[in-house]
Amino acid sequence: MSAQPDTPAPADWRPDSWQSRAAAQQPVYEDPQALRSAVERLSRLPPLVTSWEIESLKAQLAEAARGERFLLQGGDCSESFEDCESGAIAAKLKILLQMSLVLVHGGRRRVIRVGRFAGQYAKPRSADTETREGVTLPAYRGDMINRLAFEAAERRHDPELLLRGYERAGLTVNFIRALIDGGFADLHHPEYWELDFVHRSPLAGEYTRMVESIGESIRFMETLAGGALTEMNRVDFYTSHEGLHLLYEQAQTRQVPRRQGWYNLTTHLPWIGNRTRALDGAHLEYFRGIRNPVGIKISAGIGADELQALCERLNPANEPGRLTVIHRMGADKVEKALPPLVEALRRRGTRVLWCCDPMHANTLTTHAGVKTRRFETILDEIEKSFQILTDCGSCLGGVHFELTGENVTECLGGASGVTEADLSRAYRSQVDPRLNYEQSLEMAMRLARLMASQRA
Repeated sequence: MSAQPDTPAPADWRPDSWQSRAAAQQPVYEDPQALRSAVERLSRLPPLVTSWEIESLKAQLAEAARGERFLLQGGDCSESFEDCESGAIAAKLKILLQMSLVLVHGGRRRVIRVGRFAGQYAKPRSADTETREGVTLPAYRGDMINRLAFEAAERRHDPELLLRGYERAGLTVNFIRALIDGGFADLHHPEYWELDFVHRSPLAGEYTRMVESIGESIRFMETLAGGALTEMNRVDFYTSHEGLHLLYEQAQTRQVPRRQGWYNLTTHLPWIGNRTRALDGAHLEYFRGIRNPVGIKISAGIGADELQALCERLNPANEPGRLTVIHRMGADKVEKALPPLVEALRRRGTRVLWCCDPMHANTLTTHAGVKTRRFETILDEIEKSFQILTDCGSCLGGVHFELTGENVTECLGGASGVTEADLSRAYRSQVDPRLNYEQSLEMAMRLARLMASQRA
């Protein structure tokens, strides 16, 4: 893994220079002094991640862009403070580990594991307000900004929630690190990663055979080596969230000893959402100055010139591993929208990691008014993206899922056959529907077969 040279921040950039630009999707606080106090306190708290972890991830993402690794990014649509408890965190970690195990075994590529958690507490909304029975209140924007209950006091934008979000993120990161360092991800014992309802899954048999095969391979290698392979005891694990609330991100943006530039130390991999990627906007201004690898979400409506301009602004040095383009186009639009973008960047030599988010553009609403997604449509966009990138002489280097380790019923289909009638049984998401445990594992198995076919 080659180290990337340090690059200073642009001379005209500061962590707060974004404040001179139009900032979309930002909360409006009633008490400016209370907001300043919260941000100042947040800026004095210890960082949640380190610069060397960030640089290690950037180097791995550069390898993924070359087809040597694969990015698995997944987690909740929007985290809640209430779910910051050991069982829920361990369940999310388990399903991502299981999925990565499937991808490594079937795809024969090392997997970069990035959790969409430890900071995913703010969400963009299509409208600033919500109306129920003639009452209009501010929209729920995530637990870091306001509260879910439809009451005036709860929907007020509260700056103290920034500190509560930091605290929950810190608790999540520390617990994950303790699990990883304690051997939770030991490949000698992948059976420890199973969840209670794995045995009821239609894929349980296939997964069990895979676990047994991996165990046999490890024992064989250790016999040849004459001892335990200690590197099998733990895995790298990184965090990510949408860098939406710019005051929160700014407060933890710092310089570190013996490195040039500024790092966002709330997370390893922040991304810019499709709603906030305006070239002249505040989010682009903030993101262009940090040393983290960054993601940018794009939809089917973007043109090649606009995407190239975004790449040049966010990665003017064309640094490998710096920029991940997360396309979210929809299964019905990706075949038309994606190829010209891939071709345009390839012709210009623009270095990016292509990552498919098959969730956001495939959302539908049932006759009963419930938001959901179909397993088959999600898979369809992934399959099409694989083929498109291969045909264009590139490769799909990653996937970005909204998922949970719980046995929820929020997305339709999959081997377990979730129907519209099932949605009311265990629909728990506060915002968007997530793949449940069985659907996530099945998706990983189908994805691993795609990766294997690409090698053939």
